Amino acid sequence: MTTQSVEIGIVLYPGAQFSAVLGLTDLFSVANRMALKRTHGPLPRLRISHWQPTPDCASVVRVFDSTPQPQEHLTVLLVPPSLDAPIAPQAAAPLVPWLRQQHQSGVVLCSVCAGAFLLGETGVLDGRKATTHWLYTSHFHARFPKVRLDTSRLVIDDGDIVTAGGAMAWTDLGLRLVDRYLGASVMLETARLLLIDPPGREQCYYSAFAPDLKHGDRAILTVQHWLHAADGQEIVLSRLAEMALLEERTFLRRFKKATGMTTGEYVQRLRVGRAKELLQTTKLPLERIAWDIGYNDASALRKVFLKIVGLPPGEYRQRFSVHSPVPTPRSSSLPPDSDCLP
Repeated sequence: MTTQSVEIGIVLYPGAQFSAVLGLTDLFSVANRMALKRTHGPLPRLRISHWQPTPDCASVVRVFDSTPQPQEHLTVLLVPPSLDAPIAPQAAAPLVPWLRQQHQSGVVLCSVCAGAFLLGETGVLDGRKATTHWLYTSHFHARFPKVRLDTSRLVIDDGDIVTAGGAMAWTDLGLRLVDRYLGASVMLETARLLLIDPPGREQCYYSAFAPDLKHGDRAILTVQHWLHAADGQEIVLSRLAEMALLEERTFLRRFKKATGMTTGEYVQRLRVGRAKELLQTTKLPLERIAWDIGYNDASALRKVFLKIVGLPPGEYRQRFSVHSPVPTPRSSSLPPDSDCLP
């Protein structure tokens, strides 16, 4: 049986930080080795590739492939940081249409530090939350005023778009992608081997919602992109169906077929994912969090949160808030595997 492949492409652009490019390549390679040791069934294999424009800028091509084999569809494209000034619009131009088209076809777009400027040029960040290095705050605001920039956050994971802050945040982003595609145990083993602090303590509670964006139904993907950007807006079925240019019953059927869940379940997981981030990174009261993510009262959020995460919000915040003391983990063993929902 052929092992499923998840291709993570790293974008080479003028000024890209090659220590991050090579570091990410090594991190994903180590994760592959850790995954091969697992005995609980086959895991996907990460295929790492590097992409850059051709000399005439007519196309963007693979220039490195960790697993040369028949061409498959990309799963993730990652724009690394830069030690130079953020990329200028004219330098970004050869990559912009290609990145935009990849996102429209379901590829997850990621950036680290100044790499967010390249994503900004594509327009995919307009109306979305994103982060970059705090030093670039005013520069980024000036170039991309439609982006909801929050440089207080190290990583902002919206499912289909993930941005990370500082130049060394590629380790956090890399581990987050390992967690998403290979699971928490492999992520923790990779972090331990590389002596990197893992992005969380018990990953069955920490993992982000990772919906299927590669199903091929463009109408449903359009709605998914809107849902990921909606951030607390009222979700009305008729509006979603209209957005997909489908009759409501047809929309519901195709949404379930494409994503494996109902629209209600999908929205719940999106909202709980945002609630987890706010509980981890802010001191906002639960009532405010509930309102911000689209619930009318905190009791509704508590019920859904407990169902999906397995912990009440208060206990989750107590355990995982960045404002709480972090206990030093014992190095003798890793947390056991868990069947917790993401």
